[in-house]
Amino acid sequence: MCGITGFINLNQSAASPVTLKKMTDAIAHRGPDGEGQWIEGNVALGHRRLAIIDLSPAGHQPMISEDHRYILTYNGEVYNFRELRTELEAKGYWFRSQSDSEVVLNAFACWGYEALGKFNGMFSFAVWDRKEQKLTLARDRYGIKPLYYSSQGNIFSFGSEQKAIFAHTAFKKDINKQALLEYFTFQNIFTDQTLLNDVSLLPAGSYLTLDLHESEPKAKVVKYWDYNFTQPREKADRQEYIEELDRLFNQAVNRQLVSDVELGAYLSGGMDSGSITAIAAQSVPNLKSFTCGFDLSSASGIELTFDERTKAEAMSALFKTEHYEIVLKAGDMERCLSDLAWHLEEPRVGQSYPNYYAAKLAGRFVKVVLSGGGGDELFGGYPWRYYRAVSNQDFEHYVDQYYVFWQRLMSNTHQKKVFKPIWGDVKHVWTRDIFRDVFASHENELKTPEDYINHSLYFEAKTFLHGLFVVEDKLSMAHSLENRVPFMDNDLVDFAMKCPIDLKLNNLADVIRLNENESGRKANRYFQKTNDGKQILRDMMAKYIPESVTGAQKQGFSSPDASWFKGESINFVKKVLLNKGANIYTYLDYDAVTELVDQHLQGIENRRLLIWSLLNFEQWMKTTL
Repeated sequence: MCGITGFINLNQSAASPVTLKKMTDAIAHRGPDGEGQWIEGNVALGHRRLAIIDLSPAGHQPMISEDHRYILTYNGEVYNFRELRTELEAKGYWFRSQSDSEVVLNAFACWGYEALGKFNGMFSFAVWDRKEQKLTLARDRYGIKPLYYSSQGNIFSFGSEQKAIFAHTAFKKDINKQALLEYFTFQNIFTDQTLLNDVSLLPAGSYLTLDLHESEPKAKVVKYWDYNFTQPREKADRQEYIEELDRLFNQAVNRQLVSDVELGAYLSGGMDSGSITAIAAQSVPNLKSFTCGFDLSSASGIELTFDERTKAEAMSALFKTEHYEIVLKAGDMERCLSDLAWHLEEPRVGQSYPNYYAAKLAGRFVKVVLSGGGGDELFGGYPWRYYRAVSNQDFEHYVDQYYVFWQRLMSNTHQKKVFKPIWGDVKHVWTRDIFRDVFASHENELKTPEDYINHSLYFEAKTFLHGLFVVEDKLSMAHSLENRVPFMDNDLVDFAMKCPIDLKLNNLADVIRLNENESGRKANRYFQKTNDGKQILRDMMAKYIPESVTGAQKQGFSSPDASWFKGESINFVKKVLLNKGANIYTYLDYDAVTELVDQHLQGIENRRLLIWSLLNFEQWMKTTL
């Protein structure tokens, strides 16, 4: 795990080593174990190293191929690198190191872009082809590792984080108002835009090329992989599926234990992280495990269930891990907000400061940590979401229903009022169209409720899960910590995408029979958090973790901010958001925003996600602009 950056002067002027050093220094937290720069003419590549596999100088980057044609700067882990190395050695390729970086370099030299489909892991990298004068940027299938790029004036630049691009002396910052509207609709950015103009996020499962032989070089993005959730037409044998899932899950966890440094695991109290820890602990004696809990003394309602330390401690005792905990209190958010906003770089999905503290805890003891990301999105962990659009007249009706649910921060009715200061610049943006465009590459036939649920799983993997990966990368690397996600093993993902819906969801038939507008307890039960989802995972994991965990209702990793924002943190919220001089009111309308905030403070409506996003946006403006 590392940090990469670089730039090309498209006007052919010589690349400045001083500028490249500034760009690599900007992401020094991603790689405290070493740095490297490579410059030739107008091309510059930089690297910061977090040494995980082959700690020797032989793993130094940027790395040059044996024939001196290709230069690589690489971030990530390819877990099947040893198998690929054997295949490449049989083809005559020679290796100087034991690193996966050199395997990626030789694989690209051997197979070109087809190598991307062979990699099982998480990565982002840049390769400069000296012969063809072509730059390639690439990102892993699922978008676990981010990679940003910018074309501004005569400069093309890129980096693992935006701050590397900002460090280039020629870059000019200008807020992207359309992306701002997108974010404050979905609490996420579904497109490849960022909150700054001229900075894009390379889409997951894609590569970019920039050919300097062209008279006017332009970046071209090509998709090499995408999710494809489908419903098998033949009847499933439940036991066979469970046994195959067990085999693939064990294989995935064990693949990701490869490391030359100490490795640990998050242990939240839920079944995903619990099962990963159970498997890892069989191979790693005295495995270190980490839990982030919450002081619930001032919490109320459903938030009283948000602290899972008791379950985590019980599983730690069962698996004999060396367990560490941190307990967050009201006020911890405001104490870390400045650092968090700098590392996060722009607001993204979720309330991410608990992740920041969890990574800070783990980073004190290990350099690699396993987490349960992806289990919910692949195996149907959010049934109350999918059920809202399970019965549809056609695709457009499906989009209408699901779009309304995914307006996490504000509905269309609020947009014009909230964005009044810049409405003239964004009124042409239809966020429903942005939502609909997510499905452009998933044109599967939609005939049955199962087909629509697979459409929802596709959407959430492409947007919600991807947003979580971007957040987790930034906040783990803030503490020089590599975060691995065994659920995103290629073989396991392939299995999950073709797993029948009736093995994932328990009560689909009942939901189909219900009219979604029916009032009363019977209908509402399916549109609240339940234990209906991930049925095949629950069955498979029963051999590893207690029934009290596998049978429990889904509990996300969330702090009790709904209570804290109108309780112990209310003065902080008011100080920031009820201040007419706040930076955010350059773009947002003060009266419209404070009306929504007051609804939460007075207990009328839960708007904790909006309040967090506003606080984060304000701090981002102070930190970035």
